[in-house]
Amino acid sequence: MDGPEVDGPEDRLRRFATIWSRAVFPVTTTPLTRPEFEALLLPLARRLSEALRARAFDAAEARAVGAALIDTHCTDPEALCATLDCVDAYLVLYCGDAEAGPGRQEALRTRSARLQHAMAAGFAQALRERTLAEQEAISAAALKAQGVVAQALHASEARFRAVFEGAAIGISIADLDGNVLEVNGALLRMFGGSEGLLRDRNVAEWSHPEDAPQVWRLYQELVRGEREHYHVEKPFYRPDGTVLWTNLTVSLLRDADGVPQYQLALMEDTTERRLLNLRLRYEATHDALTGLPNRTLFFERLEKALSAGEGQRFGLCYLDLDGFKTINDSLGHAAGDRLLVEVADRLQGCATAPGEMVARLGGDEFVALTTGPDTQCGVDDLADRIMNALSGPVRIDGRELLVRGSIGVVEGPAGERGPAEVLRSADITMYRAKSAGGNRYELADPEADARAITRHGLTTALPAALDRGEFFIEYQPLVRLDDGRVHGAEALVRWLHPQHGVLGPDHFIPLAEHTGLIVPLGRWVLEESVRQARDWQRQHGENAPLRVNVNLSPCQLTHPGLVSDTVDILERTGVEPEALCLEVTESALIGADDDLLKPLRRLAEMGVDIALDDFGTGYSNLANLRRLPVSILKLDRSFTQGMQQYPADPVDLKIVEGIVTLAHSLDLTVTVEGVETGAQAEQLRVLGCDTAQGWYYARPGPPERLHELALVDATG
Repeated sequence: MDGPEVDGPEDRLRRFATIWSRAVFPVTTTPLTRPEFEALLLPLARRLSEALRARAFDAAEARAVGAALIDTHCTDPEALCATLDCVDAYLVLYCGDAEAGPGRQEALRTRSARLQHAMAAGFAQALRERTLAEQEAISAAALKAQGVVAQALHASEARFRAVFEGAAIGISIADLDGNVLEVNGALLRMFGGSEGLLRDRNVAEWSHPEDAPQVWRLYQELVRGEREHYHVEKPFYRPDGTVLWTNLTVSLLRDADGVPQYQLALMEDTTERRLLNLRLRYEATHDALTGLPNRTLFFERLEKALSAGEGQRFGLCYLDLDGFKTINDSLGHAAGDRLLVEVADRLQGCATAPGEMVARLGGDEFVALTTGPDTQCGVDDLADRIMNALSGPVRIDGRELLVRGSIGVVEGPAGERGPAEVLRSADITMYRAKSAGGNRYELADPEADARAITRHGLTTALPAALDRGEFFIEYQPLVRLDDGRVHGAEALVRWLHPQHGVLGPDHFIPLAEHTGLIVPLGRWVLEESVRQARDWQRQHGENAPLRVNVNLSPCQLTHPGLVSDTVDILERTGVEPEALCLEVTESALIGADDDLLKPLRRLAEMGVDIALDDFGTGYSNLANLRRLPVSILKLDRSFTQGMQQYPADPVDLKIVEGIVTLAHSLDLTVTVEGVETGAQAEQLRVLGCDTAQGWYYARPGPPERLHELALVDATG
């Protein structure tokens, strides 16, 4: 049978196990040879390799590997440090995916860090369980040594001495006054001093500023005989001034009559483990690139600030850099990273007062938090400091880059909102600042937040609303000004929302444009409107409205299926093209090139009327009318509002008269929107306008109401 592939996965795994065994073997107490010890580590290395490349992260597997180290006699904290250093340096190198891209490599390194954390936790748990077992054995031996009959005292004392001197944990015996009587070798090594420096000292001398509040209360209860033992985490000063952290268990020893005689202290050195946990905690709560607190630590601080007592307030600045993507795309991600580091340094210098902090949430998003009883002015000052800090250029790769940012500011009392709600408000406010041009900060506005949340809800509900048939169409008549007859009708889409009721197009058409849903929605409106025109023709013959007007959005204009969809709908319904008018806003056609106008020209050649909607609002060159394939001008209502009362504004009269004259000279008909009074309608008729629509005639309504109006006009 062939051996493992040279430089294959198995060979690389064995190399990793070899490196691991060489790093750890010198600090173990195993009787095995190094090759034998390596054979023990190989299955553990394989489990780590599989955990590294597993689809989902399994912390239990890594903890099991850490616990298994204890079974291989790797009980010294140095063995854990050597193991973690080896895993950090070589696990991804030998057990990862050498051909993976940078993103995958970064993910493997992150997985490796999480495996190290879990291994440390498993190692600590297993070591603690082993230590507690030793402690129980020692306590039992000590009690037995004190309580045996006289003839067995020598043998018991010998056994106690063997356990006392051979234990891997520190042991000391003191009298009830706290005077240290005995210490073992492990304790001497932990403190790094001679026996003379430890014996004859009093326990009270070993206080430390970081002692837990209950430590000395528990001690007094024990020496008074009120408790049998207690367990705490306690720091000690070594003779050289360094700090030794321990898991300390103190037990009370009684004589045969139950009278307290001595106290027995068992100490496990946890200094290295504590430093490791602090390092892992720092890495888990700080951004690797900038060194700032990350999202995890920020949310902890924010939650603490929001749960503060009465009278406390908070202020939050949510910063997003303007145009950062452009820098990444043009100069590369390395330059973008250096820019982020510079921005982080500047922001760090802005938050130096008590109660202030800066964090990086990810990408180019940063937050600054201030807390205290008076943050109304403090948060504004903090936002000003941030804007001033960003005002100076940043020099990267010989280029000076201008840094701009948009900030959303939220301030308020603690206890009223949760972290997610506060951050959502800040995010919404930041985007409001960005929409206003950027390089500024805006204050949160509950009404603006509510509108943004509503817009978001409507945006997410739009696709399902079309599938559920929540849209319907109302029709507003187009009336001839010369004889008052109904000439046609404009189709106006509505949304019957389950919570908000009937919504007009102003509420959802911009959202549909933004999401691209306007194309299927517009096609549905076109098909329903043409079908309604056919039904009018079948039901009422000559008395039916002559045409139906349907609005086209800019997205529909650029959609390649506009012409084919329109032709398909007309052919399937049997409606002549002359019965359809498509309305396009003037602003959508400003500067339109031939490619954009080509679909409209094809539709116009078929016989479909094209109306230029909201004419007069786009400030287009009137000469452009000659090249646009339009047959109707829909005059914006702003030109005719001055005619609603008598006498009409003479300037408005001149403007409208000039537009009508120009339109007729180009063989265009003129429709006026927003007619609301009889005086206005009469004045427009005198000026030569062709058709009109507005509340003076009828509000938009269901299709059957339009036919009733048409019959009244026809017989009036």
